[in-house]
Amino acid sequence: MNTDEHGYLDSLTGRILRRRRPHDDFETVGMLQLIEMAPPQNEELIRYINLKLVALGQPSSRGTTDPYFLEIVGPLLRNYYQKDQLLGNRLCPADSRIQQFLDAYLKDVCPGGAPHLPANSFVLDRPGLARVMSLPPSTDSFASPYLHSYRVAQGVLHNPKSDRRTTEGLFHIVEGGLPIPADKLAAPKQVFAQFLAEALRPPAEISTLPFTADQEEQAHLFVSLLLRPMVCPATGNDPARSMEIRFFAPASLMSNLDFVEAIFGNGGDPYLPENDAALDALHWTGHTGCVILAPHLVGLRKRDLGLSAGTGGSRTEHPNGEGNRIFTRKTTGPRWREAP
Repeated sequence: MNTDEHGYLDSLTGRILRRRRPHDDFETVGMLQLIEMAPPQNEELIRYINLKLVALGQPSSRGTTDPYFLEIVGPLLRNYYQKDQLLGNRLCPADSRIQQFLDAYLKDVCPGGAPHLPANSFVLDRPGLARVMSLPPSTDSFASPYLHSYRVAQGVLHNPKSDRRTTEGLFHIVEGGLPIPADKLAAPKQVFAQFLAEALRPPAEISTLPFTADQEEQAHLFVSLLLRPMVCPATGNDPARSMEIRFFAPASLMSNLDFVEAIFGNGGDPYLPENDAALDALHWTGHTGCVILAPHLVGLRKRDLGLSAGTGGSRTEHPNGEGNRIFTRKTTGPRWREAP
């Protein structure tokens, strides 16, 4: 409701009320037609998505691309793509920190370096990109081996193939770091290195981008997101501090990134210096996390990982004497035992 000394607008009824003198009663002098606001338009995001796809050397959405505009910016995008190739697909600062950690942690089992993080992923550097890209522009649904998505009046509905609410029996920790709790399974470094390599080589059917799934020439790539969740709220003279997390997923799992973005927000473009946590140490906890979605790993066979068929999960040695016990609990992933 907007008001001043002599009149105001009733935002509930749309009546324009006014009085001649300060002590007079208000009288209706007009009516304002109330127009329902249309939902936010996605044309700008769609144009931005198509430009980024072309810059990555991927096919754009034919049904939403402006051919004239793309013809104008095409040479500039090709120039950008070639320069990126010549630079060797350099990682952003956050990814470089993660890659350096992996190389150092796995140097005894991967002398040539750990599996390399995707350097040419589609970076979700603007809020709302993930939601727009979760469905093809021309249809109201999308299906992949692991989820079904539908366009509904409230937005987008995602139904995963399975929705496990617990990590019991599935939580594995790689050996070589801090002591592993007694209720967790220990994974040898070599097995983790093979898991990581396979996670970064998803099959084509789950790397399909839903945004281009309604055409013959489809984009296949990784998508990534930078998160900066708050860890320490501001107290007294101490400023708020956050950590940085990088999410990677095959493109068909775009809905997962839409979900986490809705909770933690969007950290922006990780390649820009203003989003580099290391350049703002006052507001950074010094922690960097990495999440890689790889549901296709459940299809790996134990022998592909160098494990025998009769192996089970193992526990490390603990002061209470409960180490090296073999689990018989059923799990959906590979299990192993320590060598006697």
